[in-house]
Amino acid sequence: MAKANKKGGKRHVIQLFFACITNSFVTGFIGGKIYQGKLKYICHPGLNCYSCPGALLSCPIGSLQAVLGSRSFVFSTYVFGMILLFGALLGRMVCGFLCPFGFVQELLYKIPFKKKIKTFKGDKPLRKVKYIVLVVMVIALPMLLKTSGDSSPTYCKYICPAGTLEAGIPHVAHDKLAKPPTMVNALPEGSLPAVNLIKGGAALSQPKLKTGAMFLWKVSILVAVLLLSIIIYRPFCKYLCPLGAIYGIMNPVALYRLNFNKDKCISCGICAKRCNMGVDPTKNANSAECVRCRDCVNACPKGALSTSFSLDSLVCKSAERKGI
Repeated sequence: MAKANKKGGKRHVIQLFFACITNSFVTGFIGGKIYQGKLKYICHPGLNCYSCPGALLSCPIGSLQAVLGSRSFVFSTYVFGMILLFGALLGRMVCGFLCPFGFVQELLYKIPFKKKIKTFKGDKPLRKVKYIVLVVMVIALPMLLKTSGDSSPTYCKYICPAGTLEAGIPHVAHDKLAKPPTMVNALPEGSLPAVNLIKGGAALSQPKLKTGAMFLWKVSILVAVLLLSIIIYRPFCKYLCPLGAIYGIMNPVALYRLNFNKDKCISCGICAKRCNMGVDPTKNANSAECVRCRDCVNACPKGALSTSFSLDSLVCKSAERKGI
């Protein structure tokens, strides 16, 4: 167990390093402005708000909403292609290693609490909600509620707790502390800067900021997610994250895979008990819920589980379906 915990600690180092590197625009935190350079044309693989003062990359979900109703076919294809590339190569390994908001939830889960909730009645149905959020809030409503010919960032505007934590609150804090104030109130309106990327403008605008009922609503969602993270492992990732839904769909066919060797397995059940996402690797190694954290791999006493970049399992699976 000590060995497994040590290896799990290495993953947290990777998570912290990637979060720091992709949010290293220190001037943004000091001056209360967002980075507007060319790196913003690249999507972060995880959920990381465009308007975070330190963010060097764009949010894939914010960008996706912006381009869905865009008249710029080239940029729409570019954003879709980038998200699909991450999904095809890594699947939900992005969630387990590269997503800053997932890392925050994991840290909170480490806080000692008398009763941690691993599963409960209604857990499985609730996991389908993230797909509803993806279809309704990220795809359908943004296309229906267009503004000036571009899609409305509905999900970012009304739900995204990552945006509230990474952008809304820092901008509020800076606005309150700055003398004189440099910003008006403080909640970035979704991913409006991402819309400016579509238009090809070199001078990207700072986010429009608003406080009031909407800000309180989003802070309430954030607080609920953070508190739940103490007793439930990655609740946002399990039930609400639309990006996790996309990567989950691609998990079974992603090149980065969890491999299960039946011959080595002794059916001890340790891997299933160790999995905080509620996956039994012996039954479904490439489940849509698996974030490739490798906790099960590190816990297996017989080495029956492993991860690798491989096409072999996909070829075998295709052959099985064809009866070869």
